[in-house]
Amino acid sequence: MPGNIDDVAIGAKHDIALALGPDMQHRKGSVAHEVELPPVYEGKGTLTTTMIGDDFPTEEELATLHRVADKIPIKAFTIAFVEGCERLSFYGTTAVFTNFIQRAIPDGSLTGAVPDAANNPDQSPGVLGMGQRAAAGITTFNQFWVYLIPLFGAYVADSYLGRYNTILISILIALVGHVILTASAAPMVITNQPGSLGAFLVGLIIMGIGTGGFKPNISPLVAEQLPHTTMRVITTKKGERVIVDPAVTSSRVYMYFYLAINVGSLVGQIAMSYAERYVGFWLSYMIPTLTFCLCPLVMYGCRNMYKRTPPQGSVLGKAMRLWIYAQKGRWSLNPFTTHKRLHDGTFWSSVRPSAIPAAQRPSWMTFDDAWVDEVGRGFAACSVFLWLPLYWLTYNQLNNNLTSQAATMTLNGIPNDVLSNLDPFALIILIPVFDGLIYPGLRKMGINFTPVKKIALGFFTGTAAMVWAAVLQQYIYWQSDCGYDAGECDTVVSINVWAQTGAYVLIAISEIFASITSLEYAFSKAPRNMRSLVMSFNLFMSAISAALGEAFVYLANDPLLVWNYGVSAVLSFIGGCCFWYMYRQLDRDEDKLNMLPTGHLGTESEAREIEHGMLGREDSGSGTGSMEKKEVEG
Repeated sequence: MPGNIDDVAIGAKHDIALALGPDMQHRKGSVAHEVELPPVYEGKGTLTTTMIGDDFPTEEELATLHRVADKIPIKAFTIAFVEGCERLSFYGTTAVFTNFIQRAIPDGSLTGAVPDAANNPDQSPGVLGMGQRAAAGITTFNQFWVYLIPLFGAYVADSYLGRYNTILISILIALVGHVILTASAAPMVITNQPGSLGAFLVGLIIMGIGTGGFKPNISPLVAEQLPHTTMRVITTKKGERVIVDPAVTSSRVYMYFYLAINVGSLVGQIAMSYAERYVGFWLSYMIPTLTFCLCPLVMYGCRNMYKRTPPQGSVLGKAMRLWIYAQKGRWSLNPFTTHKRLHDGTFWSSVRPSAIPAAQRPSWMTFDDAWVDEVGRGFAACSVFLWLPLYWLTYNQLNNNLTSQAATMTLNGIPNDVLSNLDPFALIILIPVFDGLIYPGLRKMGINFTPVKKIALGFFTGTAAMVWAAVLQQYIYWQSDCGYDAGECDTVVSINVWAQTGAYVLIAISEIFASITSLEYAFSKAPRNMRSLVMSFNLFMSAISAALGEAFVYLANDPLLVWNYGVSAVLSFIGGCCFWYMYRQLDRDEDKLNMLPTGHLGTESEAREIEHGMLGREDSGSGTGSMEKKEVEG
């Protein structure tokens, strides 16, 4: 935990924070190597603190005034539109993966579609016929792959290309993968099933590389378009004094960003499920590919509107060096002594440049105190994310096992993979409810529903969803003509497939609490020059969850499916309890962490480039970018 955060915020005296040693990776001319003052020095504000005006809230105002969101510029919604198109293409294709892999081509079909589908309401489409365990394994690998690659995509963006350029290149790579996937489902290809499987896997891997470069950069880019980054007190038209809180604004942005994700997901999954059933898999892969083509057009067309933070070289290396340096002298053969030293509250404050005599500072320490505090906050956020794989185990059941469960129930002509769309459908309804009613209502009641509280509640809601699925699966076994081999039975049970609704709605609510909040938390707690990296670490937790899911693939088959859902429920519940116990202190320090000043890696001239260098680009797009969405809570 960073120490004395309040001092930085209120203007206490600090020593010089910028080290004088050279940085071989950021060598500049002599002018650029002038010494930079820290955020507050000798009682006077410098670059960071002078940007905080007289309307910054006092301690009393922080404790008593109602908090509201700022206005959201229209350019943020163009990025959300791009994300919606990308998610339509991604979920539209992955929604039909389970049937494509698990089920064989129906008799008389040339495309994998169901012949005479209207008269065969309970038959499902398919191509490869590899079974449920293979389908669960491949879809789980895909989940792992698309959330592993973001680590590399984020590194490239933060260090070399910048977020915007990385996004454009990643879109083009993903388009190649989409084209190959479409080819794998062509009628002339699926007659050669090994060839179809090979093309399918190649397309899946290439699409994952593009997705991995896109995902960790698009969500920080949308939040970076917000005009204000510090709290301020305003008086509304009703005469009420309120705090315009960037954290609340970020929360709102990510709520609507997630809404765009789920609109795209809902349209993609429903349309492609019917396309595979009535026409064939080639159409269910082609439509997402064509939709995805809109993404580069919008991004390039709006390029002059966007605020784009330039890359700053290898930031990760310095952060890791700092983390290792902070551990010196803290390890002991006695584990209790080690734990005490690592958690004595001075881990990060002891490695601020101002705390180390100039003669003893390492040559790579060319940053200020504020950047050290930001890195500490970023590491704390990453440790928060380490618990998320246990939550994602519950969500990942959407991608395979719940789809397979639906195929054993009475469908009445509904494709078995359409039911998973209850999740995005519920989110489209519930996100405006939470944003417009529940969260503002809690704030007006003085209840500070912080990110740590939301994520913990997400664990428990995910647990409830798995309990629902486990009970439903047990009833399926009891009613099936084949008993505990219901998945291999030629007949379905009399339970209507809509009985799955409860599980999907509970998972949707858990996403509002855990998934959306993790995006917000990753952005707000990361150093500015490491936002993509911290976001990618958050996304990487889904890859860890997918790897854990591979360990449970043995349970993803009859007669063990009740155990599959039950184990997921237990792990999510334990994870939620441990998560809250470990991070309740971060919950109490939420405002202090959000008020940390922006740190800088180098000199004052470099800092000014980061803070002000993009103003010209923003002004050039002000004709469009200044159009703003009115504040709902005004």
